[in-house]
Amino acid sequence: MENSTIAIVVPCFNEEEVLPQTNQQLRALLDGMMRDRLVGEGSYILYVDDGSRDRTWEIIAGYSEADALVRGLKLAGNVGHQNALMAGLDTARQDADVTVSIDADLQDDINAIPEMVKKYNEDCDIVYGVRRKRSTDTFFKRTTAQLFYRFMTSMGVKSVYNHADFRLMSRRAVDALCQYEERNLFLRGLVPLLGYKTDQVFYDRLERQAGESKYPLSKMLSFAIDGVTSFSVKPLRLIFDLGLIFLLISLGILVYVIVALCKGNGVQGWASLMLSIWFVGGCVLICLSIIAAYIGRIYTEGKHRPRYNIEKYVK
Repeated sequence: MENSTIAIVVPCFNEEEVLPQTNQQLRALLDGMMRDRLVGEGSYILYVDDGSRDRTWEIIAGYSEADALVRGLKLAGNVGHQNALMAGLDTARQDADVTVSIDADLQDDINAIPEMVKKYNEDCDIVYGVRRKRSTDTFFKRTTAQLFYRFMTSMGVKSVYNHADFRLMSRRAVDALCQYEERNLFLRGLVPLLGYKTDQVFYDRLERQAGESKYPLSKMLSFAIDGVTSFSVKPLRLIFDLGLIFLLISLGILVYVIVALCKGNGVQGWASLMLSIWFVGGCVLICLSIIAAYIGRIYTEGKHRPRYNIEKYVK
């Protein structure tokens, strides 16, 4: 599998500030790997513009026109990071033996890519880029990330700890991934389901060089909900367990009331009653929202709408 062609897939959303540095570093890396005959001469970088509102596509198109090793894929609208990444992988598999996905901010160390390719040459179809530590994160982000991975594991979702979307995949692995037709994509959970031989490459995450993070807290929470509802029905089972707990509590209260009445110690008041009503009512609403999340996923999947539409592909 030596000298295989590689496509470095880079999803982009409003990345005009960081793209010049990103392209310079990826271009130099690709040149070096081709020079060392680690990858084939037909290798390239594929930027995927996910409906950016700034000059991102203009910059990508300019790079593509001036450089044979750079290609650009423009989506017709903003479809989200996971769908944009899937669009890039689906496009790249047509003429690349290997794909490597990486975010445009290059906080994932690109120097890990040659080691990933070496693992691929050792017959690995999937190589995960895994962070050694999270020292560059804020306390809040580091804590929430750890809670996220633990929560996903507790829900029965298979995922690689401290791995995001920095990974190498062979063409047959991408072909298999494209057979999964979910509209609510959670690639960190889908890729481990493929079953091919995998390995890991560890690296230190870098500081973002320019621009702002495209994953605020609201998107992170939405991402976590997508991951859980796409791969686990455990929350539905927890609702049943919660119902049993409420039943036991109500039986205990019933015994207490009967004993109190028999002893003549019955206390009339609304405080405990109202507290119980509000508590149970809140739990019922939470349970309904969990069920509604699953029904919403069924509704979305049942329509079979396309994940994305391609407006332009320049190479």
